[in-house]
Amino acid sequence: MPTTIDEVLALIRQLPTAAAVARVQEASALRLRELDKAAFAGIMPGRKARITDSLRPALLRGLTGTVQERNRTGTRAGFILDEESTQRLRTHPRNGEPGKPRYRIPEDTKRFRLPGSGIPVSCLELTED
Repeated sequence: MPTTIDEVLALIRQLPTAAAVARVQEASALRLRELDKAAFAGIMPGRKARITDSLRPALLRGLTGTVQERNRTGTRAGFILDEESTQRLRTHPRNGEPGKPRYRIPEDTKRFRLPGSGIPVSCLELTED
C-alpha cells in the first residue's frame, strides 16, 4: 500500500531538527524540477506556441509564435512572435505611452523576437504545427 500524503506530512511534523526538514525541502525541490522538466519537455525550438494567461505583463498573453532556444536550466525559452501577434503587440493600447512604447517594433518588422531572458516555459502552450 503506497504512503499517503497525510502520512508524509505527519512524518515531516515529527522531524527533530531544522536540518532534517531542510533535507526534505531539498528533495521536494529536486522532484519539482524533475516534474517540470518532464511536463515541458515538448517545448522545443521550432515548435509553435501560445503565451498563456499566467504570464506578466498581461499584454503578451495570447500572443503566438515560435519557440527558440531554451536557457541553460531549461526553464525559459526565447520566443519570436508570428506576423499577426507582432502587429497586435505593435498596436496594443497598453504597450506604453504614445510615442514611447514598451516594446518598440519597427513598422517593417514582420516577426518580433521578445527581448529579455525569454518566456518561462510554464507560460507556453504548444499549438498545432
